[in-house]
Amino acid sequence: MFWRKINRNSAQKLINTYQKNEFSLALDKKKRTITFYGSNDDKIFKIRFAINVDFDQESRKIVELDFQNHIILIIKSGIASIAFFENRQLIDHKVFRAYMVRKKQGKSQIKYLKTKGKSRAGSRVRLQETIDFFENINQRLLGYFNEYRIDTIAFSCSQTLIPYFFQSKTLTPFDKKDDRIYKIPKHIDSGTHENLMAVNSQLFECYLYVYEEENPDLNHSDQNDEFDPDEGKEENW
Repeated sequence: MFWRKINRNSAQKLINTYQKNEFSLALDKKKRTITFYGSNDDKIFKIRFAINVDFDQESRKIVELDFQNHIILIIKSGIASIAFFENRQLIDHKVFRAYMVRKKQGKSQIKYLKTKGKSRAGSRVRLQETIDFFENINQRLLGYFNEYRIDTIAFSCSQTLIPYFFQSKTLTPFDKKDDRIYKIPKHIDSGTHENLMAVNSQLFECYLYVYEEENPDLNHSDQNDEFDPDEGKEENW
């Protein structure tokens, strides 16, 4: 199995071809994917759409969306990046850093508190920086939401940090079940601005995911593993 980039026209031709052969398909709006199934309900291939297009189920057409605003938010222990894009143009971005990791153990303060509880001055400093970290992120988000229309929230957050993000004193301007949330289907090591911009480029690409054992005849060229097949298992909410 593998992912590879596919342009919009090629994706539409593939959909048209398999539709004529009366294969069934399933649309997952949250993951922005359609999956085609064979006669034995075996998966044939999956297409993940760019965030600036949609799939019209009635016409079976890929439709380009007009003037979309999106946010990318990546939160890791001690570092987070956020950016607002207006119709694909970068308008504002910010990197947040906090002293959250215990140097000797290499463990974040949140994980340490779960196992050991509060300790001395160093831990209290890290705990306060952790609180401020999420406050600052949410204050920045509030500014975007108050000033602009937000169509898509591309989001990646370490699982242990999710409750602290949504339970910050400054309330997050969206909830966990917001339909605009798009979990970034990629493992991201660090919340740097460079990683954020790389993700932004990938969000505007379509990807083809071939179930190789079932389809040895599909073209194997241009293999591309930038977006993980497990579709972001890290963010298990």
